[in-house]
Amino acid sequence: MRKHSAWIFELLLRVLLPARGRHRSTDALPAVGCADAPTLALPRVPARESGLLRGEDSALIRPYVLTPEEQQEQRLRRGRRRALWLATYGVDSGPRWIHGVEVVS
Repeated sequence: MRKHSAWIFELLLRVLLPARGRHRSTDALPAVGCADAPTLALPRVPARESGLLRGEDSALIRPYVLTPEEQQEQRLRRGRRRALWLATYGVDSGPRWIHGVEVVS
């Protein structure tokens, strides 16, 4: 029974799937050849000296380290963005202090 199932399955695959492409019909047009494009020749750049790096040659700046002023500005900006995002959902995250008095929500 397995042999018959495999035979039927193979016939269905041959009917449904296209040929692999290695068989061409006799009336097919010949393949058109194209000339090779010229290869781009990049100029050779000589390598730098293979010496050791000195500490004076590189800047010791870490872009992810922020000054306290930058951290405060980033914290305020984050708070404003959060208030706008909550406002889109109808949540009022207004000021906690009004005229020196703490407001309880």
